[in-house]
Amino acid sequence: MTEYAGLSPDLNRLIQGRPPESGELLRSLSVGLDSLTEFLGRHYLEDYIPQGGSKIKFVTGRPGSGKTHFARLLLAQAGEKGYLTVSFSAKEIWLHDFREVYLEILRQCDIERVLSGCAGQIVRELGYRPEDIPPDRSFLDYLLDRGEGDALSRGEIRSALRRYFTRNSLLDNCFAACCSLLTGGLLGHPALENASRELLLGYLHGDKTVKLSQLRALGLSPSGITRFNARHLLRSLAEVVRLAGYKGLLVLIDDMETLLVRAAASPIHYTKLRREDTYESIRQLIDDIDSMRYVLFLFCFDRELMDNENYGMKSYQALWLRIQNEIVSARFNRFADILDLDRYADEAYDSDTLCAMSRRLAEVLRSGGVEASPISPETAAGLAERAQFGGVGLPCLVNREVVEGGIEHG
Repeated sequence: MTEYAGLSPDLNRLIQGRPPESGELLRSLSVGLDSLTEFLGRHYLEDYIPQGGSKIKFVTGRPGSGKTHFARLLLAQAGEKGYLTVSFSAKEIWLHDFREVYLEILRQCDIERVLSGCAGQIVRELGYRPEDIPPDRSFLDYLLDRGEGDALSRGEIRSALRRYFTRNSLLDNCFAACCSLLTGGLLGHPALENASRELLLGYLHGDKTVKLSQLRALGLSPSGITRFNARHLLRSLAEVVRLAGYKGLLVLIDDMETLLVRAAASPIHYTKLRREDTYESIRQLIDDIDSMRYVLFLFCFDRELMDNENYGMKSYQALWLRIQNEIVSARFNRFADILDLDRYADEAYDSDTLCAMSRRLAEVLRSGGVEASPISPETAAGLAERAQFGGVGLPCLVNREVVEGGIEHG
């Protein structure tokens, strides 16, 4: 894709037909999709997930149908509502081994930041304000400075750590013990040496150089992180995220059509075995989702991954039987597990909507110095007709019409 000098990265992304990174710009460009994200935000982000529910949504459509734009818009909305959000591409992370998926989610969550949130919640529960504690002092140091760091206060800290972690039935035992030790270190009681802290963090992040015998010296009974226990560890992570004060965890996995790429030179190349392992991993996640809490997964992919009989999801019956819609409504079902943005476009994008979409895009491009004009109602009607038979989604056709006209006259 051509990069245009003097334009911001977000404007270059728009010219290339890709959604911008800026959440504010995403919202300003969102015409039509915003009603769908607001619906999901109301029913899932504000209601179902904070009540302890978990859900998987599959977002599909033709290339250029707005899948990534929609997912990032929902991601930005979730962040504003108090969720911890994670996003990555299947072009960058192997999906056939759920251990790799879990470790990437853990890395992006920043477990130290999450546990710092837990420490702050404990401080509040004990009747103090975290913002009153100097940055270079621990909570125990703060109590000692006030003459309140007696045995009773230390006992209350230990009791809170047990309640949050080691006696929490939703947490894996070893994961809970690690979180308890690290959070205690942040609070200043029980004290944790820096070498022990690095060891615990290395273990949590799957560092294979960490020896399990070293962890046993800290009183843990560890086992390695594998594809078999990674989902249970993810459930533990989601619970700790909630304890830290977040409403929940939203995980976006984009570009899953990468599973169909046949070129051996591709950095991420799936053999038949790896592709089926990926489908099996998703199947197991679907079966386990009801045992998780406070998690929303978004899997985004071009519709070929769903429609391809030989290599797509339909080729793995154990997965396909779990995600296909048994009853297909004549109208777009916003509660469905599979959100087909092509069907949504047929229902939601009339000529007025397409013209409004083009006006927003033209305004953004002109603000960056690119000459651009919105499309006419006649052009919008023609694009809608072309989209019925083409291989590109309607939002992409509108984008091309506005951008190519702007580049041509710029």
